[in-house]
Amino acid sequence: MLYLLRGKEAKRMNKEDKQMITENMKNAEGLKVSFLTLGCKVNQTESEALSQLLAGEGYKTVQEADSADVIIINTCTVTGTGSMKSRKLIRKMVKDHPGAIIAVMGCYAQLSPDEVAGIDGVGLIMGTQDRSSLLQFLRDIQDERTAGASAKKPAESLKPLRKVKSFEESVKYEELPLIKSESRTRAMLKIQDGCSQFCTYCIVPYTRGPSRSRDPENVYREARELLKAGYKEIVLTGIHIGAFGRDFADKNMNLGLLVSELVKLPGMKRLRLGSIEPMEFSLELLEVIAANAAVCPHFHIPLQSGSNKILGKMNRPYTIEDYAALLKQIRARVPDAAIATDIMVGFPGETDQDYQDGLRFIESCEFSGIHVFPYSRRPGTPAADMPEQIPNRIKTARVRELIQIGQKSRRKYERKFIGKQLEVLLENVDQDGRARGHTRNYLELRIPSILAESNLITYTVREEDLVSVPGNAASREINEAE
Repeated sequence: MLYLLRGKEAKRMNKEDKQMITENMKNAEGLKVSFLTLGCKVNQTESEALSQLLAGEGYKTVQEADSADVIIINTCTVTGTGSMKSRKLIRKMVKDHPGAIIAVMGCYAQLSPDEVAGIDGVGLIMGTQDRSSLLQFLRDIQDERTAGASAKKPAESLKPLRKVKSFEESVKYEELPLIKSESRTRAMLKIQDGCSQFCTYCIVPYTRGPSRSRDPENVYREARELLKAGYKEIVLTGIHIGAFGRDFADKNMNLGLLVSELVKLPGMKRLRLGSIEPMEFSLELLEVIAANAAVCPHFHIPLQSGSNKILGKMNRPYTIEDYAALLKQIRARVPDAAIATDIMVGFPGETDQDYQDGLRFIESCEFSGIHVFPYSRRPGTPAADMPEQIPNRIKTARVRELIQIGQKSRRKYERKFIGKQLEVLLENVDQDGRARGHTRNYLELRIPSILAESNLITYTVREEDLVSVPGNAASREINEAE
């Protein structure tokens, strides 16, 4: 980056020098930006949207931060590990790239803006709002640098760029640019943000704000553009998509109605749903899914615990009996559906008996996949102050055991499809020449490369094609418990 200094040194620059530097700073053409994203798929989706926003103004996205003029860090704070990784990454980028603009966004920045602002070298803090204003924010910083402000000590005029907006100031859904990639296979379509559930362990309502639904017309418009661009699969994503439409004044919209309209769009081959809470998987939604072949038979329905006692302490508004009844309804209407879940172990007060009871229920559910993670104490949440906090060694042991159960459950589900013809969306080719892709029920396959007119093919599944998923995400979480 180029800087102008104040005082006597600034006067030494001639008129042509000043004009050249000012134009270079104001015109983003040629400036390089690198996105470093931690956390969930929503974070990844938002980073990609902002990358395309900047690309439209001449910025070039680069994978390596070493060559970047602007480094944007999208942070996570859903667990203590997420916050620690966010802080570590910010400090590393500031230290390694003193000439770059360091911008910090995401959940950690929203929850702890003062901590982020206390790291010398951070030029911009956005939290989880005002992301669409990123371009103007960067122009403001560039203008200030052109005037000679130090990157280490922001000028008074830059202080508003380091103040995160609270959700009391704004609770509107924020529109971000259409996301497109070169592969034209699977596209993420964000329909909702925020959460109003306030589970006792969860920090998300404080970092993402209350549930806010996207205007359905904007959802339809973006879906049409994605289909026109050649995408074969659209994934509906958000923080709490089952709450879609609940915040609308007229109450005449919900997830089931949205899905029923999306599947009518010309060219809709596959529509996949993101995670849906059990109490929001309505019979209306299930009927829409069962009646429309375009909706993928793959559902992620968080259970969190197999103990009614622990579910009550978590403020989860259902029982294991409710959950079992839902699975029965889904499997009756959508045979062979893949049903995956999240399980938290080591919640305060979870006794050995609670855990063992939960294991039996979890095994009875026959999930196609289980994401296991240890309870992480988040200051400011009710669970953080609960008695009977579980030692890390116990949480670690429980995580490891549940990972093994999840692996067995997944393998059992996968084997049902060996020898069957399934539709596969091919996404990329590995170095050994094998093509990688997913079936409609989200089996990941690596198959011999074949000649095909489309990346959407029909294929007979063999055991050697199945990609083993040994609980990698959960394995990473073990480090936190240890």
